[in-house]
Amino acid sequence: MAVQVKGDDSIRLKTLEALLKKGSVVPNARQIKRYSGFHKATIKASLDFLLKDGVLQGFGPKIDFTKFGFKLEVIEMLQVDFAEKEILKHYLKAVEEDDNIYMVSAVMGPGNWNLLARHFYKDVESFHNSTQKKYYEKIKGIYKLIKNRQIIYATAPLYKAGSRTSSIIKALKKEKGID
Repeated sequence: MAVQVKGDDSIRLKTLEALLKKGSVVPNARQIKRYSGFHKATIKASLDFLLKDGVLQGFGPKIDFTKFGFKLEVIEMLQVDFAEKEILKHYLKAVEEDDNIYMVSAVMGPGNWNLLARHFYKDVESFHNSTQKKYYEKIKGIYKLIKNRQIIYATAPLYKAGSRTSSIIKALKKEKGID
C-alpha cells in the first residue's frame, strides 16, 4: 500500500519548522551572483554585514497558509485600557500561547485604536469560537480591558500579495535613485 504524502503531515510540518531555526537555511551565493552580477566574496561580505547589522533576521520558508485551508486573515483593531495592567498581562500571555495570532503591535492613527492583532483561521466561525473560548470566557475582566474592537476579514481574491521585504527594498531603491 502506497503512503499518501501531504503538505501537512508530520514529516512536512517538522521539516518546515526546522527551516525556521537559525542557521537551517543559507542563501545560495551562486543564485545571488546570477541575479546581481556581484562576485561571491562581495555577496558573502554583504550578507555578513546585513546579518551583523540586524537588517537580515534569518532565512526561511514563505508559506501560503491558504494551501492548508486557512482562507481567512483577521485584522483586529482594539481599544485597550492600558491602566488595567493585570488583565493586560493575562491577555498578552493568552496571545503568546495563541498559535492563530502571528502579530500584535501598538498602533496610532484616527480613532482610539491602540492595538492591532493579526490572526489566520479557516473561516469566520472558527475565529469567533476560538476568541470566545481563549479570551472572553477565560480572562476575568476582559471587558474592562478591551473597550472596543473592530474586526476586518481579509480573504480571496487578493489584489496584491507582495512580500513586505520586497516592498521595502523597492521603496529604498527608489528613494536612493538605485536601479
